[in-house]
Amino acid sequence: MSPLPGAEMVRTPVHLYRYLLRCCRRLPSPIVQQHYRHAVRQGFNSHVDEDDPERIRQIIKRAIEDADWVLNKYEKE
Repeated sequence: MSPLPGAEMVRTPVHLYRYLLRCCRRLPSPIVQQHYRHAVRQGFNSHVDEDDPERIRQIIKRAIEDADWVLNKYEKE
């Protein structure tokens, strides 16, 4: 599975959150979807007070790469 269209348009934490939840819908089973939705929420809550723009860009870039890795992992199964 390739990243969802629009990954390059993610610029804010809210856009990232919505993008990652849409990625979760592409996972194979409801249990796996629930697990990753929970992980997305936890990650968002742990970085909610981040205010450095460069750090936010790093987090967004890494989260998109990680989502791509997870989608590819389940595509191979």
